Amino acid sequence: MRMTGRRWLAAFLIFAAGTLSGCKRTEAPADPISRSAFLLNTFVTVTRYDSQDEAVLEGSLDLCRQYEELLSTTIDTSEVSRINHRSPDETAVTVSQETAELIRKGLEYGERTEGAFDITIQPVSSLWDFTSGQAKLPDPELLKEAAQKVDYRNVHVEGSQVILDSPDTAIDLGAIAKGYIADRIKDYLLENGVNSATINLGGNVLCVGSRPDGTPFKIGLQMPFADRNETIAALNIDGLSVVTSGVYERHFELDGVNYHHLLNPEDGYPYQNGLLSVTIVSPLSVDGDALSTSCFSLGLEKGMELAESMDGVYAYFITDDYEIHYSEGARELISES
Repeated sequence: MRMTGRRWLAAFLIFAAGTLSGCKRTEAPADPISRSAFLLNTFVTVTRYDSQDEAVLEGSLDLCRQYEELLSTTIDTSEVSRINHRSPDETAVTVSQETAELIRKGLEYGERTEGAFDITIQPVSSLWDFTSGQAKLPDPELLKEAAQKVDYRNVHVEGSQVILDSPDTAIDLGAIAKGYIADRIKDYLLENGVNSATINLGGNVLCVGSRPDGTPFKIGLQMPFADRNETIAALNIDGLSVVTSGVYERHFELDGVNYHHLLNPEDGYPYQNGLLSVTIVSPLSVDGDALSTSCFSLGLEKGMELAESMDGVYAYFITDDYEIHYSEGARELISES
């Protein structure tokens, strides 16, 4: 699944839950068990700490595959691809309840941010290549033309129908889909009696409960542009989501300028606003996913205002001087050990 509006491991979050060297293990009923697969164009890992039952882990990965088949922009048979490749005279596409729900959520964040977050970014994001290793800019004229097609207000959801006002509108759910899928996997785990687990969708981390001994999971925030094992802080997380958007994973440098995947819908170019990353801790991963992009796009001041306007949300902004800026209450999650 090509998550073009988003990052590939944009902020690699390190588990300090007894799975990394250098972290003190606490006694548990049994060693944790994990299952991984390459899905959503990244590595997906689900780890269980309270039982050796592997079937629920396999079921989690199967569920992830099912959602990829619905929401991918690169799988021709997905519902998002059907929307994007509709005929010019087709103004409504019927989709599943899940796809409709996620698109509706994305449009809500478009409204919240007045378009700084925009799920119709696909005409722009499809012109950028951050994975080939080649530092090449899109054609400026094509980018300008593509940016004119981006406007979340051209999309409406009525029941299971997605209504599109313009034949030029195309959708990319990469900035919100992984969070939504993580939430659905957590629901599945809880329904199957799992009380202690972590879900890692390429850096989008969602915790199910705490560790078996009752202590929180420790999730590390990567030091921007450093080795993935180098953290700038660690968070105590119990049952919450941790999602980061940053400029240092899917990016390239050209003529001294860092070009990254966090794109401004207005002109199609990456934001250059003095931020290196934004990390969001929230009860739902779908909100953390959308908010990390939204808050980054809005910049430090307005992004902080947005984060602090939402209940149960904590934000960590890292500016280009490597200073961490905390939303209200966010410092309390920092681990002292």
